[in-house]
Amino acid sequence: MDIKLIKNRSDIGAGTRGSDMGIDAIEIAAINSGNDYFNRHPHIDVETHNETIYQKNTNDFAKRIEHVAEQCERVATSVRSTLAEGYFPIVLSGDHSSALGTMSGIKAKYPDKTLGVIWLDAHADIHSPFTSPSGNIHGMPLAAALSFDNIDCQINLPTPATLQQWDRLKNIGIAGAKINPKDLIYLGVRDYEAAEEDAMNTLGIKYYKVEEIRFRGILTCLKELIEKLSHCDLLYISFDVDSMDCDRISYGTGTPVPSGFYPEEIMEMIDLLQSTDKVVCIEFTEVNPLLDNKGNKMAETAFEVLDHISKNI
Repeated sequence: MDIKLIKNRSDIGAGTRGSDMGIDAIEIAAINSGNDYFNRHPHIDVETHNETIYQKNTNDFAKRIEHVAEQCERVATSVRSTLAEGYFPIVLSGDHSSALGTMSGIKAKYPDKTLGVIWLDAHADIHSPFTSPSGNIHGMPLAAALSFDNIDCQINLPTPATLQQWDRLKNIGIAGAKINPKDLIYLGVRDYEAAEEDAMNTLGIKYYKVEEIRFRGILTCLKELIEKLSHCDLLYISFDVDSMDCDRISYGTGTPVPSGFYPEEIMEMIDLLQSTDKVVCIEFTEVNPLLDNKGNKMAETAFEVLDHISKNI
């Protein structure tokens, strides 16, 4: 299939500014390596609400939720139209909140298909406005996609206005949940709060930690993962660069966590997932060049992965 790039330079769902520059940093990495990748593929530039960062935040439990909701709607529309045109969408995003828009767009195009999600991330991203200690919505996309509030772990009292926007988020693309818990698998998760651990356990979500994959082997674990999702019609891969080892690569991401994957492991896992012929969309997110302690190393590594996996589409 032909690739279409969806460039979503939004970072309003994050707690640290700068991931809105991640896409440009990846493009610079391509240029500096003499690769014309970004000239070979058509693209969509998604309009953003980044200017809202200058406005006073009115809710500490779901910061700028009304603007994140609109951003996710825009991403969903772009993903749906790209799929309808027969392209393979690769979504390049600033912060990870937009993944809700991506999943919603896939379901809007294929409402009767079962969607499996592979979440390559150091974080669980399954908080809600009821449980989030930070209020940053890049930690909430999976709770919205699962339509799961986790009231049993509630620590916050969101306002009615916030809950109205939260319901809006949960119903983008199609009404209700986009995925089932059994159709979600984490790869590399290693930094999460008690409420998120409770959510994973309550919902029975499968996760593979880095050390397990290295001990048992990538091929063994990925074959097992693929079998677990064999009932799914479609697969979506969400790749947060903080799933990689920040000490080995760089700290060029909003929430770096040590002891993650190596780039070669990321590429091997995505290759195996692509071999199922069920992958319909891949997302790259959370490159933050303002935080990079090694020049543009994180973006360069992300582009290396991007260029590699694109050859199998």
